[in-house]
Amino acid sequence: MDNINKSPDQYRKLINKVKPPVHKLRNIVKAYIVGGLICVIGQSFWYLYMKFNLSQDNAGVMATITMIFLGGLFTGFGLYDELGQFAGAGTIVPITGFANAMVSPAMEYKQEGLISGLGTKLFNVAGPVITYGMVSAFIVGLLKVVLAV
Repeated sequence: MDNINKSPDQYRKLINKVKPPVHKLRNIVKAYIVGGLICVIGQSFWYLYMKFNLSQDNAGVMATITMIFLGGLFTGFGLYDELGQFAGAGTIVPITGFANAMVSPAMEYKQEGLISGLGTKLFNVAGPVITYGMVSAFIVGLLKVVLAV
C-alpha cells in the first residue's frame, strides 16, 4: 500500500502503531533521581571545600567551578551524552547542563581546528546567555541606582 496516498488519519494511525511507547512516569523518576544526584554531588563539593576552611561564598564558587569543569570533562569524554540519554531532563541541572551546552558544539567542530572550530563554536549557546545575563544585570543595577532601593 502506498503511504503517499494515505489520509492524515490513516497516516497518524500508522505512525502510532510503529512509534515506541513513552513511559512518562519512568522518565520523570529517572530525571528526578539523576538531577538530584548531580545536585548532591555539587553540595558535597561545597561541604568538602568548607572543610578546607573556605568561607561559604568561596566554597560555593569553588563547587560551581568544579561542577562546570566536571560537566565539560564528561561531555568531552562522551559520558554526559550517555547520561543524558538515560536521564533526559535530569541532566539539565543549570551548572552541568550549561557546561554541556558549551562543550558539545565545540566537540562537534573540533576537527576544523582550535580557532575556527573549537574556539568559535564554544560560545554558540553560551554567548547569547552571557550577553543577555550581562544586559539584565546592567538593567537591574541601573534600576537599583536610580530607584535607590
